[in-house]
Amino acid sequence: MTTTTDTSNSYLGSLYGTSSSSAAATATTGNSTIDQAGFLKLLTAQMTMQDPTAPMDSNTMVQQMSQMSEVQGITEMNSSMKSLLSEVQGNRIGDAASWIGKAALLSSSTAQPLTNGGYAGEITLPSDAASMNVSLVDSSGKTVYSQALTNQKAGTIDFAWDGKMADGTQASGPLSVVVSAANSSGTVNPTVSTWSTITGVNSPAGGSSAQLTTTLGTIAPSDVLSLS
Repeated sequence: MTTTTDTSNSYLGSLYGTSSSSAAATATTGNSTIDQAGFLKLLTAQMTMQDPTAPMDSNTMVQQMSQMSEVQGITEMNSSMKSLLSEVQGNRIGDAASWIGKAALLSSSTAQPLTNGGYAGEITLPSDAASMNVSLVDSSGKTVYSQALTNQKAGTIDFAWDGKMADGTQASGPLSVVVSAANSSGTVNPTVSTWSTITGVNSPAGGSSAQLTTTLGTIAPSDVLSLS
């Protein structure tokens, strides 16, 4: 038996500079999506070349056009939402800019001097405290200010110190706020927040929401518990 080899594919491959495998690979490439203009063009071609004895189903055609219009509408809506989001983010930056120079209450046990040189914050007690002591401690571990309080109810308690040392000099920050509290049941664990001056506003790369620069570092506007 004589075996023959079909050389037509190899011959055509050499003629066009491609092989059957590369031609098959090429056939699988291309754009797998179509936009509204392309759909209408394809639909027009189908209507022009349809078999008069077996015309296209008009219901199917209308359904396809409806689906394409729906997709186009969603695409336009997404574009509008992105534009609106960009405008809102810009307005947030503008609003945050009006906070410069104000004091922001932040969840922190570190205190920096405010514009008047003083230190202030809030202490939140989860339960009543028969005794409580508030101390401000510098970086060397020295207590520069201390205040003793008694019979404090659960809730928020303000504290403030003008920052003046016994010798008349102004204390330099940062200072650590150390709070101890107790009642008849034992130790009470309060939370501490301190006031920090907002010194600037910036918008990070990528168009994300504004960031606030404070004497305690960079924070998000959502981190501000209160503004004064």
